[in-house]
Amino acid sequence: MKILKKILLALLILFIIIQFYPRPEKNVQATPSLNSISNRYAPGVDVQQVLNVSCNDCHSNNTVYPWYSKIQPISMFLGNHIRDGKKELNFDEFLSYQPSRQFHKFEEIKETINKSEMPIKSYTILHRNAILTESQKSAILQWVDASMSQMKSQYPPDSLVRKKKA
Repeated sequence: MKILKKILLALLILFIIIQFYPRPEKNVQATPSLNSISNRYAPGVDVQQVLNVSCNDCHSNNTVYPWYSKIQPISMFLGNHIRDGKKELNFDEFLSYQPSRQFHKFEEIKETINKSEMPIKSYTILHRNAILTESQKSAILQWVDASMSQMKSQYPPDSLVRKKKA
């Protein structure tokens, strides 16, 4: 019993100490981005709502932080997810990507939607409203297909092909 008390006390002390560890910078942009995907490939109101609820916390420059984001190590965990998500796809910086990368990101969106890989499980555990319904998936896929068709009409076909790294 004494060992259990010592372990619990050590864990409590560690928990208190880790609260002083610096939190990641908040992912909150004050002004709308000129490079936002919606400036060229405007989703309908229904798709924009889905993106806001299910995608933008990790894939935009604006995250809605829950109350528990102020607690370490959760703050670090969320910060890493947001950083990694934005590195993979940032809807607010989408137009800064080369056309081939934009086109490829649309292909990846289709793939992740079709495989139900997004939003990730660790997000939907606490954000149940972020789980995509079949009609929401269909709406996203229609928007992506329309956006890809728009790109095909605006760019030469070879500019939409990703170059293989040598």
